[in-house]
This record gives sequence, C-alpha cells and structure tokens, in this order.
Amino acid sequence: MIRPILFLCASALLAAAIGWSAYVDRVDRLSERGEADLALAADRVTAQLFRYRELAVVLSRHPELTERLATGAGSARAASVVQNMADMTGAWDISVVDLSGRIVAGSSGSSAARDPQDPPLARALDGALGTNNEIVADAGNPTRVFSFAAPVQDARGTVLGAVMTRVPVSQIEDNWPGDAPPVFFTDTGGTVFVTNRSDLILANRAEGMPAYREQIIAGHVHWSMDGGPYLPNRALHLARDLPTVGLTAEILIDSASALTAALSWGLIAAGALLTFGAILFLVGQNRRALADKLAVEAAANARLEARVEERTRELTAVNADLRREVAERKETEAALKRAQDELVQAGKLSALGQMSAGISHELNQPLMAIRSFAENGEQFFDRGKPERARDNLGRISELARRMGRIIQNLRAFARQESGPITDVDLIAVIQAALEVTADKLKRHRVTLDYKAPQAPLMVRGGEVRLQQVIVNLLSNAVDAMSETDNRRIEIRIDTGDAVRLTIRDTGPGITNPDRVFDPFYTTKEVGAAEGMGLGLSISYGLVQSFGGGIRGANHPEGGAEFTVDLVPAELEAAA
Repeated sequence: MIRPILFLCASALLAAAIGWSAYVDRVDRLSERGEADLALAADRVTAQLFRYRELAVVLSRHPELTERLATGAGSARAASVVQNMADMTGAWDISVVDLSGRIVAGSSGSSAARDPQDPPLARALDGALGTNNEIVADAGNPTRVFSFAAPVQDARGTVLGAVMTRVPVSQIEDNWPGDAPPVFFTDTGGTVFVTNRSDLILANRAEGMPAYREQIIAGHVHWSMDGGPYLPNRALHLARDLPTVGLTAEILIDSASALTAALSWGLIAAGALLTFGAILFLVGQNRRALADKLAVEAAANARLEARVEERTRELTAVNADLRREVAERKETEAALKRAQDELVQAGKLSALGQMSAGISHELNQPLMAIRSFAENGEQFFDRGKPERARDNLGRISELARRMGRIIQNLRAFARQESGPITDVDLIAVIQAALEVTADKLKRHRVTLDYKAPQAPLMVRGGEVRLQQVIVNLLSNAVDAMSETDNRRIEIRIDTGDAVRLTIRDTGPGITNPDRVFDPFYTTKEVGAAEGMGLGLSISYGLVQSFGGGIRGANHPEGGAEFTVDLVPAELEAAA
C-alpha cells in the first residue's frame, strides 16, 4: 500500500514540475516575441519621429531660410519653402525662428513668438539639435506634439536662428496595426504620451492609469489588472528606454495562454504517469512469463553486438582511408592555390608593364603647361619682367612636384597604397585643375559652365590626388566632345550629408557605364596620345581612398555625367 501512495506523490510532484517548466518556457517565448514586438513598435515610432527631425536638419541648411535669418530679406520665398515642405511631409507646423524667438516664416500662420528658453529651441540656439514632447492646446483640445529644432548657421558657423518642426502624436497612432498588443510610451513623469490604446492616452501611473499589481515570476515582470475589454487581465510587462526621444517604450503581452499551457501539460503529465504506473503494475504481474523471452532476446542482442563490433572495425578502416584521401586532396588544393597566386602575380606584372606605356597620357597636360610657362617665362625675361618670369618658374616647380605625385599615385594604384588624408579646399582644387586644363579647353573651343562659390568648401582628401581626379574628368570630357559641334562642360557643386561634384559634357555619352571604371577599359585607341583606360580606374581608387564615391552615367538630355561624392570636413571632425 505504501508503494502506490509514494508513486502517486512522486507523480504529482513530477506533473507539477512539468507544468511549471511548460509555464516558464511559454513565458520565455512570450517574452521573446514581446521583445521583438516592442522593438518593432519602438523602431516604428522613432523612425516616424526622426523623419521630422531630419526635416528640421535639412531645412536648417536651406539657402532661402539662411538668407531670411541673415539679412531679413526673402520673406515670401522663405514662407513658400516652409509651406511647401509642410504640405509635402504632413508636418503639423514648421517655423523659422530668429535668436529672439520671433517667427520669421511659418506654415501654421501663427505669429506668436517662441520662448528662446524652451527645451528644443534653447538647445538649437546653442548650436545643437533639440527634441521635446509637449501638450499644446489646439482648438481647446489638448494635442500631444513632438517638437524638433535644428540650428541655422552661416558659413562661419554662427547661429542665426533655428528651424522647428512639430508633428502630432495622433498622426503616428492612426496608422497603428489594429491587432497589435497594448503598447505605450511614457515620459519621465510616467504619463502615457504615445499608445495604440485610446484608454491609456495621457494616463499616469500615479493618477489615472488602471490599477495594477506587479509580480516577479520566473524572472519576468507580470501585471495583474482590471483594464477593461481592451487590456489583458494578466500580462507580461516589458519595457525599454528610448533616450533619443526621451520616452520609455512598454508593452503588455497577455500571459493567460502560459497558464493554460502549464495546466494542460501538468494534466497530460499526470495522466501519462498514471498510465505508466498501471503499465508497470501489469508488467510486474507478467514478469515471470516474460523472463524466458528476455533471455532469448539477450542472446540475440549478444549476437547483434558482435556483428556491430565487426562492422565498427570495418568502418574504422574505411574512415582511415577517407582521412588519407582528404589529406591528399588538401595537398592538391594547396598546390592549386600556389599556382593561382603565381598566375595573379604574373598578371599583375603584365598590367604594370602595360601601365608604363600609358604614363605619358597622365603627364601630358602638366608637361604642356610646363612648356607653356617656360616659353612665357623666357619672353618675360626678354621684356624685363623678372617678377612675372619668377611666377612662371614657381608654377613650373609646382607642376613638377604634381607630376611626381601623379607618378607616386600611379605606383600606389598598382600596389594598393594610400596616402594621408587631410582637409582640402575643393574650390581651390577645382580652380587649380581648370588652370592646368585651360589651354586644352581653349584649343578645343569648349564652353565652361561653372560659377565658383565665394567661400571655401573643405572636404576630406588629398589636394594633388583630388586635383588629378578632376583634371582627368575634364580631359576625358574634352576628348569625348572632339566629334561634336556643341562643346560645353558643366561643373556643379551640391552640399548636404556629402559634398557632390558633378561634371557633365555634351558628347556622345558612355557606351558601357558598368565597365567605365574597369582598368584598361577604354573606347580610345591605345597609343602615346590616347591613353590606356587607366585614368578613370585610378580616379575611382583615389576617391574610394578619401571615403567617397564616384559614378558615371548618361544624362537624359545627352552627354556623359560623372558624380564625385566627398566627405565634408566638418563630418569627419564631428566623428
């Protein structure tokens, strides 16, 4: 009688343990799914908010708004820019504010001044990006709003004012999936600022949020609450901080299924254990009848083990043969790898040999400039103008140094080397490249469409290498237009996250844009005057070494267009 009682007690304990394990496992899986849902919701909210933060940053660099704050002129243009951006992005309000808080251009039509000490505006007027969440009165109703403010600076970095963008929280909540679990975002005061449950809007844990009881079970936080039909009575509570928007993301995952699963598995385990106990009892009753059968099976097992042992010895021998074969194949692969490396080295040496034949193409323009400066210097000496002649000699010296750097860059291209990267003035580099190619542009009767900015534009790169890239693009553009009547080169500079230099010609375009940067790919004949197709390949490697990029494509209106993206110096300094 004692043994059945002990068995029943042990079965009850084991069934309880199984039920508890099922509960913990289910809660862990709910937690993993809840973490994923919470991360997705947090990413969704922050991504939508950051669109308007980036809108403030982009508008802070708009020339019309900068001019409005710097000079006070362009009121109508600034207002048009702000209104158009508000219409296109759906922003609730976009305002351009001066240092005193006065709105000089706005989309909402409000002329009420902003307090320069408000959190987002104060930080923007300090030169940083400001973020704040607030509740404003809209037609007598409280409206939850996120505000972003970005500083507007002149070319010297002086803060002129700020651009503020505001977006209502309801615009984010309206597009929330209807079947999502309860998600809410609370501020530092515990007030629900963003949520997919209308019952929780502006609820506060200390004041209006439905009462709940918090417990730690199986390492997880559980809430028990009576929140009505749209909130679970028993839920797994998860939270994560979102410092970028000053909120805490929280989610409630209904955990009733975990308790149901635990009860189900506990009952299944109890039934299985009771069934197992009954089977054991029946087996005990029939044990003597099965003794002979077990003896026969034991003998059969012994024979089977002998056969298994014999088969194991055979498999061991086969495995040894396989190991030897694997070793031989590894040796063969190593020999093949060495042969491939030797072929690559031979191909590289061949490429270097071909490259030496095209050096004249890379040095032709500096040599022509040196010749021109030397002839002019001789004439200046004859006319008694030594100062002008000395200036020409200085230019000849600079061109000679640049030719040395060009040769060094060609060698670096072959050896995959890279020189030091510094801050260089892109405007000065373009001007130097135009001076070098001025004679060629004039001889080929090319019209240049370029308006140089007045202020320097600093980018990351090497002065001589960047000049070599621009000279190569200009020279290629001139060569491409040799068979056309309308010969025009357009140079355009755009600023933003990256500084973009665009050089466009009116030639026949690029036959195969995908291969234009391949080494030795060219549509010209290889020769002393035509080149070997290394210029664009070298330019590609140089721009990549600056951390930028270069692209070539055909312009919709005809001709080829090459775009060089460079890293602004201030971004590198901030990093």
